[in-house]
Order: sequence, then structure tokens, then C-alpha cells
Amino acid sequence: MSAEVILIPRSALHEQVAHRLRQMLIENRIAPGAKLNERQLSEELNVSRTPLREAIKMLAAEGLVELLPNRGAIAVELSEADVLNTFEVMAGLEAQSGELAAQRITEAELAEIKAMHFEMLAAYTRRDLPAYYRLNSAIHNAINVAAKNPVLTATYNQVNARLQALRFRSNQDEDKWKFAMDEHEQMISALTARDAAAMRRVLQSHLANKLDVVIQQLRAAGQASA
Repeated sequence: MSAEVILIPRSALHEQVAHRLRQMLIENRIAPGAKLNERQLSEELNVSRTPLREAIKMLAAEGLVELLPNRGAIAVELSEADVLNTFEVMAGLEAQSGELAAQRITEAELAEIKAMHFEMLAAYTRRDLPAYYRLNSAIHNAINVAAKNPVLTATYNQVNARLQALRFRSNQDEDKWKFAMDEHEQMISALTARDAAAMRRVLQSHLANKLDVVIQQLRAAGQASA
């Protein structure tokens, strides 16, 4: 008996490639400022250049890569001013998401967020940063969805795309990572209590602490290269 051959539609293929490239950028397997080598990536991802180029265009629209004349695609490298401005906007979006979610979340949504939280705690205990970050991101997205405001969600996704790699690296400091985990415990408590004000406060604090870590890392990297 021969195995069934499953054909992946072209549109689905480039979306899968975009997902894999996105993870590589977030997890710093493609460093900020690095050129995306199409030949190398085609071999590594085992795809032709057509879906790869379509995936790169998707990531450019998300703000994760830049398409430069005569240079191709470059992984976005944010300046300190870019980071400050983007985090300032993101803090407001996160706070608004949390406040509305505490008011509008359903029992089913809360149960799913709690389940992801426990999975994230297990990843933290294993010190599995990629798994931790994927669950962390899913929790923040679920909180945003629970706010039930499609305009807020669209804006949130657009701004957050620029910060994912920086948010991932911010957990590489052990003490800061533990503190972030403690803040997530506070989020669960605030959501469970439907305490909108507490949810706004903890998310604002969470983003402010992330920003502090990211700025420290950027400055340290700048000093090292200098």
C-alpha cells in the first residue's frame, strides 16, 4: 500500500514558510541587521524560492524585515528611539486589552488562558525559552482577543510584530525572567477576579519592566560592538 500524497496549496505553503522564518527572527537565529540569504534559507527550509520570496514579503508587511534596493531582505534592527516609541504605544495597547478582557472574558476563555499559563510554567521550570515564549505570546494574544475589540486587535498585532524578537531576548536574564513569570501570576489573579484596574496596572508594569531590560541589552550590545 502506497502512502497518500498530501499536496499543500501554494498559499498555505508560503504561510508555513513565513511562520518558520518568523520564529527564526524572533529566536535570533537570524540576527537583527542580517541579510536573509535566499539560497541558504531555501535549502534549510526545503522549499523553492517562490514561496520563500512570498513569505519574505509577508514579513516585510509585518515590519520584521526590510526590503532594500540592490540588497534584498534585511532583518529589522530597531534603534533605541524606535524601541522607546514602539514600547510606549504597546504599553497602552496591552493595558487597554487587559482592562477590557477583565470586563468581557468568558469562562471558556479564562480556562484556556489558565491552561496555557500552567504549560508556560512547566516550560519555565525546564528553562525551555522557545516553548515558554510561544506560550507567553499566545497568552497575551488570548487576552487581547478576550477584549473583543477588532480594531484594538488589528493595531495590537501590527505593533507587537515589531517587538517580538526583543521580548523573546528579554527573558534571557534569569532574574528578569522569574519576575516576568511572577507578573503573569498576577495577571491570572486579576482576570479571575475580573479586576479591570488591577489588570491594567500589571500589564503596564509588565511592559515597563520589559522595556528596561531591552534598553539595557541594546546598550550593552552597542558598547560591546564599539
